[in-house]
Amino acid sequence: MADAAPRLHALVQQLLGAPFPVRIRAWDGSLAGPPGAPALVVRNRRAVRRLLFKPGELGLARAWVAGDLDVEGDLYEALDLISGQVWQRDDDARTLSEALRDPGFRAAVRGLLKLAGPPLPPAPPREEVRRPAHLHTRRTDRRAISHHYDVGNDFYEIVLGPSMVYSCAYWESADTTLEDAQRDKLELVCRKLGLTPGQRLLDVGCGWGSMAIHAAREHGVNVVGVTLSQEQAAYARKRVADAGLTDRVEIRVQDYRDVADGPYDAISSIGMAEHVGADRYLEYASVLHALLEPGGRLLNHQIARRPERDESAYEVDAFIDAYVFPDGELAPLGSTVTQLERAGFEVRDVESIREHYALTLRRWVSRLEDDWHRAVRLTGAGRARVWRLYMAASALAFEHQRIGVNQVLAVRPSPSGASGLPLRSRTWNRAG
Repeated sequence: MADAAPRLHALVQQLLGAPFPVRIRAWDGSLAGPPGAPALVVRNRRAVRRLLFKPGELGLARAWVAGDLDVEGDLYEALDLISGQVWQRDDDARTLSEALRDPGFRAAVRGLLKLAGPPLPPAPPREEVRRPAHLHTRRTDRRAISHHYDVGNDFYEIVLGPSMVYSCAYWESADTTLEDAQRDKLELVCRKLGLTPGQRLLDVGCGWGSMAIHAAREHGVNVVGVTLSQEQAAYARKRVADAGLTDRVEIRVQDYRDVADGPYDAISSIGMAEHVGADRYLEYASVLHALLEPGGRLLNHQIARRPERDESAYEVDAFIDAYVFPDGELAPLGSTVTQLERAGFEVRDVESIREHYALTLRRWVSRLEDDWHRAVRLTGAGRARVWRLYMAASALAFEHQRIGVNQVLAVRPSPSGASGLPLRSRTWNRAG
């Protein structure tokens, strides 16, 4: 008798102590759960074993990446329905210990053990990265950047499109094309920095060179872009050469801490500071401050999280740390502003563009899904599944204000305190 799905659904509800809002389709073809809801497809017993041996988010992530779990129906709807009950649940030892005192909970665990079969923990998928003992050294930063960005430029072309901009776009409306929205974001950064011909711009974490090329071509500045990714640098250098900008744009494989040819008139850091880490953030801000001319501007474009009541309780997201951004950390906006000010910057403007990132991520997911088979051929099924889940879940996180993204404009004042900004400086959104 095909009854794995009804048994699983009942056991999950017993474990959660609440209704499970999606259906479950099990390996034996059975289906159970609310009619019309998307279905969590449990392809084999190994998925159950993964959750038993690593309850919570990491177990779910391992099952998803390995292909033991899938979603039938709308992925966003499924993630939205289960995130509050499962995806965001803590699996700390104290909570589990308390739960095990409940006879009903223990009975549910025994039921899952029986369903799971032989109690051998499956090996983690090969895409998983172990957290190093020491974070944010030059060596571990290089390794983390390589894991995330050296996936293959062809794969990123599928996801990002011709702009090759891997950060939040800036949307006029939801009908704007991704290309136009990314161009508008780059132009917004240039205007906030007040770039003029002949100035020197340092682009920290330059990616595939899009910001450097735009600033040189449209604003006549001389740009140094630095990245730790060999693949990004090679791709960016070719784009610079194809654009005829080798006299104005230099792409280096270099840690920002090793840049020694300042001062610069402006610095852009777009989607890079998330890799720095809380313990290194003041160093990051201080290095950039020292590289700027007095009156020079920094545009720091960075994802932020909501502050914790007790900041010492903050933990890096297990799935993202293991599969997406090893060693990445998110900070509250207030902490970022404080650290910039401690380094000597004067923060002059903060703009939240949270909804813009949700739109951007949904476009990236659509591009990946539309060219799914090619993406799998290029990078493997596990890595493609990591990216689909990561981007879809992140879109929902931005939509529900669990995370945000901000552009912080800061200046290095002159010794007399002059900022170099006009009295009415917020003119960057004006046409012309």
